[in-house]
Amino acid sequence: MTFPPLREELRGLEPYGAPQLDVPVCLNTNENPYGPSAACADDIANSVREAALGLNRYPDREHEELRAGLASYLTADTGPDGHTITPAQVWAANGSNEVMLQLLQAFGGPGRTAISFAPTYSMYPEYARDTHTGWVAGRRADDFGLDLGAARDLVATERPSVVFLPSPNNPTGTALAPAVIGELCALVGDSGLVVVDEAYGEFRRGGTPSALELLPAHRNLVVTRTMSKAFAAAGLRLGYLAADPAICDAIRIVRLPYHLSAVTQATAVAALRHTDELLGQVATLRAERDATVAWLRDQGFEVADSDANFCLFGRFADRHAVWQGLLDRGVLIREVGPDGWLRVSIGTPAEMTAFRTALTQVTGDLR
Repeated sequence: MTFPPLREELRGLEPYGAPQLDVPVCLNTNENPYGPSAACADDIANSVREAALGLNRYPDREHEELRAGLASYLTADTGPDGHTITPAQVWAANGSNEVMLQLLQAFGGPGRTAISFAPTYSMYPEYARDTHTGWVAGRRADDFGLDLGAARDLVATERPSVVFLPSPNNPTGTALAPAVIGELCALVGDSGLVVVDEAYGEFRRGGTPSALELLPAHRNLVVTRTMSKAFAAAGLRLGYLAADPAICDAIRIVRLPYHLSAVTQATAVAALRHTDELLGQVATLRAERDATVAWLRDQGFEVADSDANFCLFGRFADRHAVWQGLLDRGVLIREVGPDGWLRVSIGTPAEMTAFRTALTQVTGDLR
């Protein structure tokens, strides 16, 4: 055996990660380009200082204050009829990545299978691999929506323990209709979970409901969110979910002790006090996204309908050449998704102008 004695299925693999390059315009990781205000930063700093005075003690293992704040925030997004999401229905971890890993630690594992529908978030199969959970990816329809017939067949064949449904989807930006989510919840039944990943949920277009509305009807439904995107807190690494309390209790079995530090909890609670401010640019980013979609289509590109803060566009005979050409002009986007497509995050108006200018130059040079 060669050293180090790595698990066989991990040999030769590269760690996940988007390029981190020092360029003038970074539009590759779907961050919010508008940072917190000085007042918000001061509140966070004061809260962290207070937490620091007690760092000789372990943090609240159940992060109760944070769960209460998140529950209140989510309750406001449960639709026109509304329902109350309680702290017992909420769980948080170090990014929605850790939330999903914990879900597979509790509900996946050897002899169990997780599924999704490609193109989909590239980390899902890695969560499955790391928890020894089987992984099967079905295919999406040509418009990147979900083919319900094919989905029914895949569920019937694989009998999955976990179904991952990003909505809005990454990397396409497309959202799923509640009826589709509800049908999959019914198909899976009590034998598995349906995890709707709403990392970009706050960016969805008007009239597009959240899967949070479906929680009272489906006890096997899990809705995950993050503070990394709309909340302008990618550096915080705070993800969370809403689900039946029994699901949260199950996760408590597999979580590591004191998994959320006192500093993380203090920062997140303080950030929630500034929700209106931190989400204040969401409408601006939606409008910029819609304008970017319209402009790309006017230029003759195919663009997936987007309810997120990014656009998937193509098609290119050599997408890497386009990506490299943009990078050479100081604009970094993401080479991800189906072959022939590229994804651009929505930035400030100045950043999007730089993107449009660079793309026009690159595609002109390649013609």
